[in-house]
Amino acid sequence: METNAHPCEATLTGSGGDSIGIGTGLEGRGLPKNSQALGGRAQARVLHTRGHLRARERVWGPDSSPVHLTGGHPEMAKEKSRFRNFASGLLRDRVFTTYQLMHTHQTVDFVRKKHAQFGGFSYKRMTILEAVSLLDGLVDASDPDVDFPNSFHAFQTAEGIRKTHPDKDWFHLVGLLHDLGKVLALAGEPQWAVVGDTFPVGCRPQASVVFYDSTFQDNPDLQDPRYSTELGMYQPHCGLENVLMSWGHDEYMYQVMKFNKFSLPPEAFYIVRFHSFYPWHTGGGYLQLCSQRDLDMLPWVQEFNKFDLYTKSAELPDVHELRPYYQGLIDKFCPGVLSW
Repeated sequence: METNAHPCEATLTGSGGDSIGIGTGLEGRGLPKNSQALGGRAQARVLHTRGHLRARERVWGPDSSPVHLTGGHPEMAKEKSRFRNFASGLLRDRVFTTYQLMHTHQTVDFVRKKHAQFGGFSYKRMTILEAVSLLDGLVDASDPDVDFPNSFHAFQTAEGIRKTHPDKDWFHLVGLLHDLGKVLALAGEPQWAVVGDTFPVGCRPQASVVFYDSTFQDNPDLQDPRYSTELGMYQPHCGLENVLMSWGHDEYMYQVMKFNKFSLPPEAFYIVRFHSFYPWHTGGGYLQLCSQRDLDMLPWVQEFNKFDLYTKSAELPDVHELRPYYQGLIDKFCPGVLSW
């Protein structure tokens, strides 16, 4: 990310090395050509949109609009609108309580302590499929969509990816792996420190965070001037890899993958680390922290999210039948007994 005097007046570099400004190709989308017509945050959002469109085309090709990604069926899009309903539903009270605890207790100090606590990877020694089996005993208290064990969700996600991307075996495995960090909840950690949407600590929470307006009032970091501004303890466009995210299964599993030297591509590590960062990849928030690499990786996270979210169904997969295929992928990319 190249910056001028103001961090939001940066230009993005396209795939051909060309500099993409506010007035380059965006006028047809109803956006003003004159950069002075936009405030700093709006400029950042325009630049994010342009960079994201370029990045998505590089990954998935030019026909990657939302209609294309839902198969072009309006009725399917309507059906998908029922997911992530935090306003009502049978599980709403359970979900709200989980986020209230999370948004109260997830602070800079808390997250740093958890990194130190689990950074030695001495919790347990087990294989990937043993970890998947452990999730037979976990129902995610932050999820408004499902009330069945997380192990089935792992196979649902993986099989959805496998059906749509049959040539990307590493991507199939990411579907199986992505939530395995939730084994922390079976190690005695409270669910508010394991599950749910993630967000950066060390800066003011943004409106794209679920229950933003009703759950952060007792978080002590918001009374600390170091952490209560839009940037907080970060530099503009520092990159998400340099941001301290709320502690949970995403960061833990990413660290497990690094420590055990999984032979997966960088996209796999990035997806696992940020797949629960809904305030960014779906809500469009926290653009002030994003680097060019984050914009380039965003299409991968969003493609993964379709399967993470929309494959949830009470129709559970035949896990016994699927295990041999995924054991083959495990043997290829992350074999043997691992340190957790």
